[in-house]
Amino acid sequence: MGVAVVSDTTGYLPDEVVRANRIHIVSLYVVFGGERTVPEAEITDYAAFFEELRSVEQLPTTSQPSVGDFIAVYEPLLAAGDDIVSIHISGGLSGTNEAARQAAEQLERDGKGGERVHVVDSATAAGGLGLMALVATHGRDRGLGIDEVLEEVRAARESLKMWFAIDTLEFLKRSGRIGAASAWLGSTLKIKPILTVENEMTPIERVRTSKRAFERMVDYARQREGSGADAWVVQHIQAADQAAALAERCREIFGHDAVFTSEIGPVLAAHTGPGLLGVGGLPARFVA
Repeated sequence: MGVAVVSDTTGYLPDEVVRANRIHIVSLYVVFGGERTVPEAEITDYAAFFEELRSVEQLPTTSQPSVGDFIAVYEPLLAAGDDIVSIHISGGLSGTNEAARQAAEQLERDGKGGERVHVVDSATAAGGLGLMALVATHGRDRGLGIDEVLEEVRAARESLKMWFAIDTLEFLKRSGRIGAASAWLGSTLKIKPILTVENEMTPIERVRTSKRAFERMVDYARQREGSGADAWVVQHIQAADQAAALAERCREIFGHDAVFTSEIGPVLAAHTGPGLLGVGGLPARFVA
């Protein structure tokens, strides 16, 4: 009996990383104008998506995978005899975990092994979620059993820190996902908020310029390196040049390449807007 790892599209792992680590991905959805629902996995032209995002009066909304989406992934894995670690975007941001649990319960009721599905709320998103999925695959590939893999994931999450700077709070305000950062709305939207995800969007600090936000990301990378969290990632939204510059600075700090770098896609981008730049990491022993 093996361990299969399932995650969702909001980790934004590069396709080659997903394939190499045999991660099964379930897609969230983007709903345009309440009329057109598209799986996030099918939206590959990000530039066109952001062009539409800038021009519409009503922001797209997002929705979790269906119970049926999860069953379609779980059922063949269970039939093959695998235990499943299914790790997903924070429950404070999405109902994805609940849909996964309902799918497992239905498969258990149907006698199809749903009790072997272990749903993990990552309490994070984007690069943090991607790293958590890779922690699970690393444990699997070392031959750990299901309980040991779950313990590795829990320990890694305690060591994980991710930060991201966004251009404005406006998109979070419009989408209703602003969380604890709502306390900043009374001052001005003309700041560069720096946030993390600890179950919900959580404010860290605010700066005045994009240059200062970039340097704070570099500072955070130094903090990660100094604390022994030397497996790092960089992500962005429509900020490829800044992300490349940040990755270069991080290589100087850590002395090696990122676990992965990638662009965050439509589900999270619909809530944060373009211009996001993020960095974070955890101890390399969890993924290498």
